[in-house]
Amino acid sequence: MTYAKRYAVPSRSYFEALETAERRALHSFFDQHVIEDDQLGYFAIDEGDYNALPAHLAGRVVHTVHGGMLDEF
Repeated sequence: MTYAKRYAVPSRSYFEALETAERRALHSFFDQHVIEDDQLGYFAIDEGDYNALPAHLAGRVVHTVHGGMLDEF
């Protein structure tokens, strides 16, 4: 019996969203998430734009970049 597994190659929009998330995270207290979308491909969102990340978005998070600023003063 032969099994084949197809691996999806990340699209250009994934790398663009990842770059945006990493850039934003350097200057943010909040985590930056890369979200997968059937129509848009991938996009980055700032967790600070939402009180709590809605379930419809939380289930589509494929990568998280933690905020780089600390609020410990």
